[in-house]
Amino acid sequence: MKKYLLIGCSILFFGCNDGDLQIETVDFNTIDTVQNCDAVSVSTSNVLFKINGDEALIVTIPSGLLKNTVTTTDLESSIPGNSQVSYRIFSDNVTSAYFCDSPPPLSPTVMEEIEAQSGSVLITTSSTDNITFTHTIKLSGITFLNEDGSRITDLQINEFGTVTTGS
Repeated sequence: MKKYLLIGCSILFFGCNDGDLQIETVDFNTIDTVQNCDAVSVSTSNVLFKINGDEALIVTIPSGLLKNTVTTTDLESSIPGNSQVSYRIFSDNVTSAYFCDSPPPLSPTVMEEIEAQSGSVLITTSSTDNITFTHTIKLSGITFLNEDGSRITDLQINEFGTVTTGS
């Protein structure tokens, strides 16, 4: 009887699979600086990014979303409709040269890129002198879906950062 109990317990113990559950976190809260290659403009689309070692969070906002007028409510752009958010993992630490040089450097290489499947970019604009405008960019409800079909929903990237434009 003990032999059968031992065999049964062994089958249960070694036969269980956790489903290779992998929880990833996209955390850019400690990175304050929003980078871009060209001057941020209200009349063209803008590619903004934050770098955290070997990771990058890239936000592309369409032309006209940034406005040189003070707003009292958030301007919203849907993802993946008008705006896009991408998360990239590189083979080594990455710098702004990867995004700004043409052609980009050969190293580091992109190991994985995940596009946001849903969410919104929210922008609030303020000004102290009506010449320089500060745009606060927030991300809301961002959901990434990796190539394995695993959903990565992260609330750690709500505050993307600020950029300025002038009139």
